[in-house]
Amino acid sequence: MVERKLLVLFGSQTGTAQDTAERIGREAKRRHFQCRVEALDSYDVANLINELLVIFVCATTGQGDPPDNMKMFWRFLFRKNLPPGSLCQLDYAVLGLGDSSYPKNWASAHFFPPSLFKQMLCCRGNPLLPVALGDDQHDLGPDAVVDPWLLALWDKILALYPLPPGLEIISPDVRPPPKYTLHYLAEDSPYPNGGLLQPIAPRAVPSELHPFAARVVSNQRVTAESHFQDVRLIEFDVTGSGVMFSAGDVVMIQPQNCPEDVQQFCQLLRLDPDRRFVLKPTEPDASLPALLPQPCTIRHLVTHYLDISCVPRRSFFELLSYFSTNELEREKLQEFSSAQGQEELYSYCNRPRRTTLETLWDFPHTTCAIPPEYLLDLIPRIRPRAFSIASSMLAHPDRIQILVAVVRYKTQLSKPRRGLCSTWLASLNPEQGDFRVPLWVKKGGMKFPADPDTPVIMIGPGTGVAPFRAAIQERVAQGRRGNCLFFGCRQKSKDFYCQAEWAELVT
Repeated sequence: MVERKLLVLFGSQTGTAQDTAERIGREAKRRHFQCRVEALDSYDVANLINELLVIFVCATTGQGDPPDNMKMFWRFLFRKNLPPGSLCQLDYAVLGLGDSSYPKNWASAHFFPPSLFKQMLCCRGNPLLPVALGDDQHDLGPDAVVDPWLLALWDKILALYPLPPGLEIISPDVRPPPKYTLHYLAEDSPYPNGGLLQPIAPRAVPSELHPFAARVVSNQRVTAESHFQDVRLIEFDVTGSGVMFSAGDVVMIQPQNCPEDVQQFCQLLRLDPDRRFVLKPTEPDASLPALLPQPCTIRHLVTHYLDISCVPRRSFFELLSYFSTNELEREKLQEFSSAQGQEELYSYCNRPRRTTLETLWDFPHTTCAIPPEYLLDLIPRIRPRAFSIASSMLAHPDRIQILVAVVRYKTQLSKPRRGLCSTWLASLNPEQGDFRVPLWVKKGGMKFPADPDTPVIMIGPGTGVAPFRAAIQERVAQGRRGNCLFFGCRQKSKDFYCQAEWAELVT
């Protein structure tokens, strides 16, 4: 019999493609496949020649960039020396996800997944279905395309890889097993305490797996107190980090949930926040979450890892329905997780930007019955946020500065919506304590001319001026002239960021 192993590879920036990939993984296990779900860049692409069945789920981000965790795989696959018949044993399918409200994003959704599809074809791979493209702007979201495509895909796969004799597809009414089992430790356990910011190896460059704990040096509001928008110029001390950057680069910051939300979450689920635990994978080849220390406390898990402020996805309601013993709550959860209920789910969750924590409040009987080992299946991890660096190393050695607009807006819900990262950063007052922020630096897409005689025209309204502030500081420190900046704001007396600084540079 043909080996029934399935690999699902995803390229995801915001979590949409990962969520879809994990959904495919759950459906595969219901069909008795040995299934692995991995990010494209964590997978050793050299092993692709040994795979028999692979599903690719690729999202594009922003103005059409491929996700960060797809770039290395993309470069490898398009090498000129890749043998043309190297994937002749491989059955594959490609699902693309994009957003038609961003023209470049949607154009790239029509480029990256089809290009991947064609490259696999050039290597003699066997396509199971034509490439599918899900649009986030559709009334029903990308699932309008994903749902029928998956039905056709499973029919095709089961025709090639039939169920073993005596086995049937596991009913969707059966609760799937968790990724990890959670084992509480006794108070006198010999396990050492874990911590979020583990020391990085000597001379190691800070990265997502090993962020640098940068001290907050200053946190200055640069808009008038009477202005509706709170914008901060925040400075971090990165002495000893080994961080190097140029104008146009980006700093990635790992935020955390506020203590009040963490306390509410633990009360809702009846969890002891100071209880320590260790995780163990339920699958033999699965790895533990890289960013979660072992052992860990519930408080640390909820504060630093679980994104309880994100808007829950359809898969959240599907899994939550398995724990419900209340008939009314279970019916509503099942409706939200069905294809027919997506319009109502959008009105309930997406339009008002209702958070996961607020949603759990609305289903109290179900929430208090959630087994702790399902928390990592139910709630995604907090994703890092990107900020353009607003300073130059030449002007501010061992410092990184960023301009942060504190996100706060109203929806139909009574409580204002607040940005997780910006609200947290704005709360860090260095005069009231020693605050550390986990960060690392990435190369940005904006490049400035190396020739010092090349004049540069820069247009940066609002916080969009951040990378140009870094560029001007850098070019002035190098003695470069011909720097022309067009900056826009609403009112000169309210939100003219760094006004005195610009005045000093005008010649």
